[in-house]
Amino acid sequence: MVIAGIVTLYPFLNVLAISFNNSVDTVRGGITIFPREFTLDNYATIFAFDGLLTGFKNSVLRTVIGTIVGVLSASMMAYTLSRRDFQARKWMSVLFAMTMYFSGGLIPGYMLMRHLGLIGTFEVYIIPAILSVWNVFVVRSYIDNLPIALQESAKIDGANDWTIFWRIILPLCQPVLATIALFVAVGHWNAWFDTYLFNNMKAENTTLQYELMKVLQSTQSGNNYRDPNAQQAIASVSPESIKMAITIVVTVPILLVYPFLQRYFVKGMTLGAVKS
Repeated sequence: MVIAGIVTLYPFLNVLAISFNNSVDTVRGGITIFPREFTLDNYATIFAFDGLLTGFKNSVLRTVIGTIVGVLSASMMAYTLSRRDFQARKWMSVLFAMTMYFSGGLIPGYMLMRHLGLIGTFEVYIIPAILSVWNVFVVRSYIDNLPIALQESAKIDGANDWTIFWRIILPLCQPVLATIALFVAVGHWNAWFDTYLFNNMKAENTTLQYELMKVLQSTQSGNNYRDPNAQQAIASVSPESIKMAITIVVTVPILLVYPFLQRYFVKGMTLGAVKS
């Protein structure tokens, strides 16, 4: 277990050490888990770029809203498909499954967003990702493993479907909901390509990942950046150091969520994948 822990933690500690090490000294190599020449210049370079604060705010807002909406939509659809008295459950499940294997592609997707009026808006991050079919199937499998007698007894007591869903199904589905919440949150936090496609001309709707991607491209290509402070900072750092610092910046915030969901994670994945 100790060896497995060391093997797992070493790459992350190595990235952390390089991010805090002097970029000129890093070129020499030999950095392990401790910085040889400690400095904050790498992080100062990153935060010297304009738009980073706006991107961080939008990424946090997108992650929070997208996770709440995604978990609720997946759980409601999963409950509907799990009901044996829902006559369309089989053909709707097949129809949903087809979307996992076939898609319109990039250009039709962009045209759809344009016709819906979502180009250049914050809603383009939320609306297209409202429902994940994979998450629906995972939650439905979990609900199928719950005793059906719980729902039947609730109906005898006069509970309607809405009451059964909110007061019985959701509390019992905490493990699997926490699991898919983690998946959805990580997906929203790491996303940057949709910003590039739909909001690259809207500075107020930028995201952290997209801004950090631009920082990395600027350090690698040596292109001039519109912020003089950022341009001056780039000259004193190496792309490798910036890459490691960016990795830490994007990893630590979402990593802080794991301890709160870890106790549900294994149980949710195990019970949610028992049957399809």
